[in-house]
Amino acid sequence: MEPVKQPHEIGKIEIAPEVIQIVSSLAAIQVPGVVGLTGGFVGDISQLLGRKNLRQGVRVDLGNENTIEISAMVEYGHRIPDVGREIQENVKSAVESMTGIMVHRVQVRFEGVRLPQAPKEQNEKANSRMK
Repeated sequence: MEPVKQPHEIGKIEIAPEVIQIVSSLAAIQVPGVVGLTGGFVGDISQLLGRKNLRQGVRVDLGNENTIEISAMVEYGHRIPDVGREIQENVKSAVESMTGIMVHRVQVRFEGVRLPQAPKEQNEKANSRMK
């Protein structure tokens, strides 16, 4: 992907698509009910190994219609359409305000639901770490 170029009187400003991915990712994970973004098999393995990839789960297409696609995981108990709508609004607002690039579409795909851990399971995990 080519960087977005914006003319300026004293020079040009380029915004790499990777920057838009990171801004989108941070905006999406701030939404209540979002437990993470999913990036497929390779991204999931990286996350298990403790590596954070802030671009994971975000695809940016800066063509005729500037489109951002988000793949997310929702926490059980949250109303999925409401969470999706809030992701769309947060991502659009963050990208437009930080970059000046107009976002025409934000597509959200939920790829999983995370179940809350029971208190007993949390205690067992904490105890096993102390041993």
